[in-house]
Amino acid sequence: MSVNVVILAAGQGKRMYSQLPKVLHTVAGKPLIAHVIAAARALEPNRVCVVYGHGGDHVRDVMQDANLVFARQEPQLGTGHAVQQALPLLSNAAVTLVLYGDVPLIQVETLRRLVSACRDSVAVLTAELADPKGYGRVVRSAQGAITSIVEEKDATDAQRRIHEVNTGVVALPTSRLAGWLSRLKNDNAQREYYLTDVVRLALHDNVHVDAMCVEDASEILGVNSRAQLAHLEREFQRRYAYALLDRGVSLADPDRLDVRGTLTCGHDVRIDVNCVFEGIVNVGNAVEIGPNCVLKNVCVAAGTRIEPFSHLEDAVIGERCRIGPYARIRPGTRLAEDVHIGNFVEVKASDIAAGSKANHLAYIGDATIGRNVNVGAGTITCNYDGANKHRTIIEDDVFIGSDTQLVAPVTVRRGATIGAGSTITREVAAEALALTRVKQSTIPGWKRPTKKERRQA
Repeated sequence: MSVNVVILAAGQGKRMYSQLPKVLHTVAGKPLIAHVIAAARALEPNRVCVVYGHGGDHVRDVMQDANLVFARQEPQLGTGHAVQQALPLLSNAAVTLVLYGDVPLIQVETLRRLVSACRDSVAVLTAELADPKGYGRVVRSAQGAITSIVEEKDATDAQRRIHEVNTGVVALPTSRLAGWLSRLKNDNAQREYYLTDVVRLALHDNVHVDAMCVEDASEILGVNSRAQLAHLEREFQRRYAYALLDRGVSLADPDRLDVRGTLTCGHDVRIDVNCVFEGIVNVGNAVEIGPNCVLKNVCVAAGTRIEPFSHLEDAVIGERCRIGPYARIRPGTRLAEDVHIGNFVEVKASDIAAGSKANHLAYIGDATIGRNVNVGAGTITCNYDGANKHRTIIEDDVFIGSDTQLVAPVTVRRGATIGAGSTITREVAAEALALTRVKQSTIPGWKRPTKKERRQA
């Protein structure tokens, strides 16, 4: 079925107490409206039209996309008025689906069912809520047919006791929409043109109105405050966590996981508490991730163990590596198999070949390291001269003693050894030992100075 999608995103969000338009606040690292757009696009619509108002230029800048069109609502006179602004941009032969930019958990399958229910009729998405406060109520006849939707401020006491509520999500035949919108009136408590009044007009015109109740009411929850935003964040993460569990991922605590992008896992993956995944993260079979780790745009191959409090970003990690605890893997890093990066080691824009180790307190930046290299504690590749970055090359089977400074650009050839405490500024030949040390002096019987007593005035 041919579909237009209209996303209403003009609201100010006063209770957010923010300069940022409400629909640009984030859930799972993405703007609220981005989640709605993703669901809309899954329907393969003719057009997605965003109706913007407060902070509209910012909404357009952030969500600029060749597949979106925008309609401005100024002033904001209600939901019916908002859809009216989009009407000239819609295909008259299609069904129009109206969504809301601050309802990020709406599911594609729910939208498909709603659109399918709209042929020559109006299909309204409803929900049963234990506490319906704040929502318009769905009024039905004794036979169960929908007769009207009443906003809470206009409802009678009896109507306010109804628990079936209007979600605002509706599918309508576009060919009839212009006529209905033109007949809307604002004689209500808020002096606004309600889209929900289309239900009454459709029934007056003998057009069938079908109400489809959503199975999971959390799908239709919107955001009007920081507390509601936090609630939706946890609901999104809960859903994601249980989807991972269903696919065989072991989570120490599903309530302490944050995915702000896409996390793909192989078999027998174990993830401890308080881990954050951002961007696109791919994790291979039998990977173990300790507590309090952050992974952003990372590919981790099978059998690798990431110890607690490690931070990995824009990197590729090979099989059976050991990383952390307290390790930092920065953008541009590629680790081959069986590499060990230990506690308080930072690696940036470097390639490290199989079997190499940097187990303690080291900085490796802009380096190419061969196979089976041992990098001692306190080693630094001095890659920055104050203006430009330079590369360090360490070939296979090199042993680098503790507290070594490698001043780039510099090369250490295969099998060389560098003594502890050295500063290397020139190429080290293969199989050679390089040392840069001042001869130790020892003064027998030397006494430390004593602290002089201060005289009182």
